[in-house]
Amino acid sequence: MPAVQVTAVSRLTVFPLHGLLIAYTTQSSDQRGVGDIAIVCVVSADGASGDRLWRLAASMYSNTPTGQTQARWILTQCTRARMCRAPSYRDLPEAKWTAELTHTMHLDGLFANHDILRTGTLAIE
Repeated sequence: MPAVQVTAVSRLTVFPLHGLLIAYTTQSSDQRGVGDIAIVCVVSADGASGDRLWRLAASMYSNTPTGQTQARWILTQCTRARMCRAPSYRDLPEAKWTAELTHTMHLDGLFANHDILRTGTLAIE
């Protein structure tokens, strides 16, 4: 999939994850506004690519995981960070951001209230 650039203003959860700075937000695929698309990106100021997030997810398993397993691990980290509100967590209720999305995973079933996971890099303005 070619990279897609998205600019938006939305709630952004930012948190550290195994040496990466991660940003998590949601978008909706229709007018219902249910946030069925998760956008999880490495903050570009961190200097890492979005692929590093997938490699990190793969490293959490002793056997080579499927893309679906990696996607579920990534989404679990995001929901955990948002719900637990660790001291290093930041919730930015109306952040303006631009993301370069390089990977889209259509989940085989609803997980953490998401049908789709999109990843890449993100810059907060």
